[in-house]
Amino acid sequence: MRKFIISRSTGRNPRKAAQRFAVVSCVSLTLVLGGCKKYLSTSPDNRTSLDTPDKVAELLGTAYPQANYMAFTESISDNVGDKGPNIGGLDLFSVDPWFFQDISSDQQDSPEYYWDACYAAIAAANQALQASRAAKDTTQYSSEIGEALVARAYSHFMLVNIFSKCYDSASAGTDPGIPYVTEPEDVVVKQYQRKTVQYVYDMIEQDLTEGIALIQDKRYTVPKYHFTKAAAHAFAARFYLYKKNYAKVVEHASQVLPTTVTTMLRPWNTTYMTLTNVDLLERYAKATESANLLLVETQSLWARSYFGERYGLEAATQREILGENVTGGDYAFLYQLYTSGTDNYLIPKINEYFVKASVNATIGYPYVMVPLFTAEEVLFNRIEANIYLNNTTAALADLNAYASTRIHQYDSVNNKITPAKAEQYYSASNLQSALLSTLLDFKRAEFVQEGMRYFDLQRYKIAVTHNFFGGGSVTLTPTDNRRIFQIPQIATEAGIALNPR
Repeated sequence: MRKFIISRSTGRNPRKAAQRFAVVSCVSLTLVLGGCKKYLSTSPDNRTSLDTPDKVAELLGTAYPQANYMAFTESISDNVGDKGPNIGGLDLFSVDPWFFQDISSDQQDSPEYYWDACYAAIAAANQALQASRAAKDTTQYSSEIGEALVARAYSHFMLVNIFSKCYDSASAGTDPGIPYVTEPEDVVVKQYQRKTVQYVYDMIEQDLTEGIALIQDKRYTVPKYHFTKAAAHAFAARFYLYKKNYAKVVEHASQVLPTTVTTMLRPWNTTYMTLTNVDLLERYAKATESANLLLVETQSLWARSYFGERYGLEAATQREILGENVTGGDYAFLYQLYTSGTDNYLIPKINEYFVKASVNATIGYPYVMVPLFTAEEVLFNRIEANIYLNNTTAALADLNAYASTRIHQYDSVNNKITPAKAEQYYSASNLQSALLSTLLDFKRAEFVQEGMRYFDLQRYKIAVTHNFFGGGSVTLTPTDNRRIFQIPQIATEAGIALNPR
């Protein structure tokens, strides 16, 4: 097994938001940003400085949640096992979700930290929208308005899918959602309502639909750090998948993917096979990687700890995820699987780099670049939609295209997925069930250690059992309220009710 070496990235996104916007970004929700309360003793108003499209665009660089959800969503999923008392770290963002307990930490990589970051991003988007719409000639700001709307929709979408029940048309009208904030905060203390999941989804759809039409890619210096047309369509494909509007999923996904989809996917069984672990870490989340559609820089410790936590990817779980599959071949991931010590498995994806607290500082903070949307996810979303639309030929074509880039020494005959092969492998009673199982297994392998598995577990109400080293277990049933992360305690000060336990 290969030995893992931590390295630093040289491809981070430079911060371009000027200091004059620091207070504006902080004037968000009292309910979310305890660290910004010192700025809220008065109600500052820096909107007069946002008097050009370029200045608004600069502010929009902070309209993306600069926090990482991977740690807590991965740790609550079925992608982690118990390595035993003598192996691994015990960080709260890993330990608490393993036991299906509310996370007591409010530091980076915690749900509260992510909640704060999302509402800070929403505040920036709202400030940008207000300035743009107040301009004498709003047509000059159309692209900024589009980006702000889509960015605002994205943060609310992530919040509602982490802190509320997954969308279900039968109950969304009564399930508690999260506050959907559409204007900058102009008072020191403001009360907010959760309303319903249906309301939040309606607002997301409204912002997303209006925003996509306005986005102009030519406005971006580094497009991969913003909602381009492609990234916005990728978001729309995910949104409509969760809403189960499958025709819309195919429509938006096809706006992103080329006719030959393999040209946009990560070359795991070709180029990636030749890279060292350091090279792979450098490349995985770079803007030059064609598979990456939207990247965000997040303050996070996940890169240094995810492979070394006691409750993480260990031998039994990695065999379950990365072992045999429907193609009959081996995943190329296995050839980039490393260990650090005993039972600490990882695939080099998440790279930490150091950012100084200021230009002349000798201290700073650890950051990782997170791919928020990728070509692989867009492809998976289209496959799932086509399965439910009974477009099995199209779904099979995409599944095989994906497999051709992921199976070591792929053979188009021996490794091809056919209806009979899929049904037999999964002992399925029908083709739709077999293809869906194939898809979910591919997704689990593709995004292992990236926290994405949690959302599929939620959507499909899949039970999760964590087995303790030495015996015993704890199970999260499909109806267990602990599947939904708890509303941060500080938010209750603004009238937000806690999730039931």
